[in-house]
Amino acid sequence: MSDESFELKVVDVVEETADAHSISFEVPAGAEEQFAYRPGQFLTLAVPSDRTGVAARCYSLSSSPVGGGPLTITVKRTADGYASNWICDHVRDGDSVRVLPPSGIFTPASLSADLLLFAGGSGITPVISITRTALQQGTGRIVLFYANRDERSVIFAEELTRLAAENPDRLVVVHWLESVQGLPSQEQLKAFASSFTSYDAFVCGPAPFMKMTIAALKELEFPRERRHQEKFVSLGGNPFGDLHDQEVAEHEIEDAERDEDDAALDAAANEGRPQGPVRLEVELDGQDYVFDDWAPGTKLLDHLESKGVKAPYSCREGECSACAIRLLEGEVKMLHNDVLDDDDLAEGIRLGCQSVPVTDTVKVTYH
Repeated sequence: MSDESFELKVVDVVEETADAHSISFEVPAGAEEQFAYRPGQFLTLAVPSDRTGVAARCYSLSSSPVGGGPLTITVKRTADGYASNWICDHVRDGDSVRVLPPSGIFTPASLSADLLLFAGGSGITPVISITRTALQQGTGRIVLFYANRDERSVIFAEELTRLAAENPDRLVVVHWLESVQGLPSQEQLKAFASSFTSYDAFVCGPAPFMKMTIAALKELEFPRERRHQEKFVSLGGNPFGDLHDQEVAEHEIEDAERDEDDAALDAAANEGRPQGPVRLEVELDGQDYVFDDWAPGTKLLDHLESKGVKAPYSCREGECSACAIRLLEGEVKMLHNDVLDDDDLAEGIRLGCQSVPVTDTVKVTYH
C-alpha cells in the first residue's frame, strides 16, 4: 500500500439499516491504480478527533471491484465507537474524507473456489464484497451463514434475497436471528459447516462469534490454508502522518525507534542472531526481489521501503494484518503483534512491519 493518503469525494450515502450506512467514494483521476482492490480488503479512514487530531479506522469495502460500481464501505454504529458514530452522523454526499489505499489479505485465492462464508452483524461487509465478486467472476458454489440480533439488523437483506434468487444453483443464504433462535452455539456452527468441509471458509464478525466459528472449523479439521478470519483493532497510532502529530511526537518517536533498534540488536547478540547483513528474498505481486544487506534490527517493511519496494501495510504497529507475509525460509522475530494467533504463527505468517531477521537468510512471500 502507498503511504500517500488521498482526499476522496463522497458521492453517495445509503442508510442500510438504522445503525449502518454505506459510504461511496469517487476515486480521483490518476489514482485508479492505487485504489484497485480485491474483494474482502479494507480502507483506512482519517476521522477528525478533538483529542488526537485524527482517529485512524479501518472499514471493509462492501463494493465489488468488478461491475464498475463506486468504491464503497459500510459502517455500523457501535455503542462506544467514536469513529463509527461520527461517520454515520456527519458524512454526507459531497463531503471529502482522507483515505489510505485498499489493503488487507481477507480475500479468496481463487474466486472459483467453493466458499463457506460466516458473517456476524457488520462482518457481512467484506463477505458481501466476496459474494458479489465471486458470483460475477467465479464459478464455485457459495454458502453464507449470516447471524444478526433481529430482522431489522440484517444489512443487505434485500440484495442477499435477490442474489440467492438469481443464482439458485450457486448461492445459499442462511439467516440466523438471535431474537428467534438465540445465539448460535459452537456445536450448531459445527453441524452447519460439516456439510461443506471441502470449501474455503471465511469468517468475519464480533470476536466471540469468530472465535467460536473458528473453533468449530478446527473440530472439523479444516486445514489452516482454508480457514480465514478478518481481525480489526483500533489503531493506536496515526498512519496519516499529520504534521501536528509529527511535531509533537518527533523527538519521542526518534528516541523510541533508536531504543527499539538497539534492543533488537542486543537481543540478536544475546540469542545468537545475525550480526552482519542478512540475505533477503521477497516474492511480491509476481516479482522477486533479492537483497544482501538487510541489517539486523531493521524491520522488514522499513528495509523494503528503503529499496523502493512498495510493500503493503496500513498501521505499521502490528495492529492489523495488512502487511502479512509468509515465511518460506529462515526466521524473523516480531517486535509487536496484536492480530496473529498461534495457528497463524505455526503456518509461518508474520507481520512485515514488525519483523526483524533471526537467521542469515530469510525468504518470504506476500499473500
